[in-house]
Amino acid sequence: MSNLPEALAFMVALEPAFTKPAFATCLRLVEGWILCPARRTITGIYPFADPKRDKCVQIYHHFFRAAAWTGGQLLACWAKFLVSRLCAGQKTLHLVIDDTTHKKTGRKVNGARTCRDAVRSTKNKTVFCWALQYVTICLVYQPPWGGEPLALPLNIRLNRKNTQGVTLLNHAADMLKELAEWLPDHDFRLASDGAFASLAGMLPSKVTLVARIRRDAAIHDLPPPRIPGTRGRPRMKGVRLPKPAEWAKTIPDEAWKQVETRERGILRKRLVYTRPVIWAKVPKPILLVISRDPEGKEADDFFFSTDVKDDPARVIGELADRWSVEDTFRNVKQYLGAEEPQSWKDIAPERAGAFSYLVYGAVWLARIEREGQKTATLQREWYEEKKCVSFLDALADFRQRLWSERIKAMSTSRANLTIILKQLMQALIWAA
Repeated sequence: MSNLPEALAFMVALEPAFTKPAFATCLRLVEGWILCPARRTITGIYPFADPKRDKCVQIYHHFFRAAAWTGGQLLACWAKFLVSRLCAGQKTLHLVIDDTTHKKTGRKVNGARTCRDAVRSTKNKTVFCWALQYVTICLVYQPPWGGEPLALPLNIRLNRKNTQGVTLLNHAADMLKELAEWLPDHDFRLASDGAFASLAGMLPSKVTLVARIRRDAAIHDLPPPRIPGTRGRPRMKGVRLPKPAEWAKTIPDEAWKQVETRERGILRKRLVYTRPVIWAKVPKPILLVISRDPEGKEADDFFFSTDVKDDPARVIGELADRWSVEDTFRNVKQYLGAEEPQSWKDIAPERAGAFSYLVYGAVWLARIEREGQKTATLQREWYEEKKCVSFLDALADFRQRLWSERIKAMSTSRANLTIILKQLMQALIWAA
């Protein structure tokens, strides 16, 4: 497109998912979504997406409700493009999966349902909310500035109300199959919390799952070798083993092995004990990994991998990096207003929520590709020793580029233009 902003040039890779008019609307919505300092309703985004009012506001409402594009095709284009830019030559991709809720008001929001509110719920009290529930698979990427990894959305799906027999696990398994089709040259390592542990029995062949296992899980030893001439089907499992939490107390000190792990960018020492076991949820053996703090300050952790030859240090590190998806959910809701679009009808609520994750990935990708450039260093003067980049930093950097392009295109040459731009930038790029 001739009017494509330079800061959004990489998004031309998504053009095959749209018609020509819909793609132009998509680019304007992305630009307006990033620049909007107010609530991200369509009418709030509209003045920043289309300052000259070239299109009616109804065009932008129609984009989410009934425009000729599908979320699956858009996500396929995005996943292929993101992996090609950040993981070129990398055979195995590290993924993370989790679900989150986008709270909504109004009983007629299409796709909304009663969900558990993970933020307000406690051990002794469960709080429910009316919300859209999304299942999200993200690419875990270590940024060039170090620190904690990023979780960049690859595939998103709405868990709709009144879908009988379709659970979060069904959605997760289908999404993994889609990723395997979109990225046939890659293998996947998927990290999850205990809620998705049962996914281990539904995995495509190219996926290895690492997850938490219940402290009271029913586990068994591997089946003994079959004696030749024995009648009947082979045994599927061996003797019953103690529950993981009870078993950890009886493991002798010499059986523990010390390893070095990288957890959320920090190197740590851990004691680990591993053993292949049979778990009823999985049709094949899994590797049980028990992690212990050498100083005894933290409680033991219990993980498993569907690869019985897995490296326990890698398993522990990937489970620690799973927290990056929680940062993604917070940033998308807090800084990009994912819960704010007032789209109620048809497929609009699902599309609008998923679109916010695409914007999130676009902001991070733009910041990553500018790393090393002097113009990419954007921080406040009281953070002189700051080395890592937060999402707010990346968002401010993107806003600066978009505002600079837009103002230069609309302004005439003046002697004090540089001073005006500097003051305007400081007022706009750090807006909430």
